[in-house]
Amino acid sequence: MPIAENFPEGLKPIGKIKHEDGENFHYVWGPGRSDAEAFSNDDVKAAYSARNEEQVPLGVSGTMVAVDWDSCVADGACIEACPVQVFQWYRTEKDVPAVNVTNETFAGTGSSVKEERKDYTDKADPIREHDCIWCMACVSVCPPQAIKVDQSNLEAHEKASGTYQQLGSGQANPHAHD
Repeated sequence: MPIAENFPEGLKPIGKIKHEDGENFHYVWGPGRSDAEAFSNDDVKAAYSARNEEQVPLGVSGTMVAVDWDSCVADGACIEACPVQVFQWYRTEKDVPAVNVTNETFAGTGSSVKEERKDYTDKADPIREHDCIWCMACVSVCPPQAIKVDQSNLEAHEKASGTYQQLGSGQANPHAHD
């Protein structure tokens, strides 16, 4: 079950993942889904068991570059394909359960090398969502189709953060890069 084509419709922000630059952050959208690929993947289930961590629905990390963490099986193809290193294995920077990542601040110093994930509980996080060049390489290589890249979702991000302004035609949005 790939990430919803109409993401983020029907979901709401359940937390933020902040960049330590103090300016950039991305939302985590929920609720998560326990019927997605990560819950039926033997490698992922075994990794959670080995860590004695409960596998729970996590939701979608990011808005314009969105990774459905419930579908993500830690393949790493997105990390390998991204020419501007939008993604990092979040556990290589902070080795905590994914359910505890919302409202954390990251430096973006985690690994952007496919083979360097901690294990199959690790998730590709779009910590540098703001650097995306919209090439769609990550979308095309993700085996479970867990990624959606859509610039127009900036509106959903701005509405959630209270910075959205309805403008007349032809006017630029002054908050488009906030």
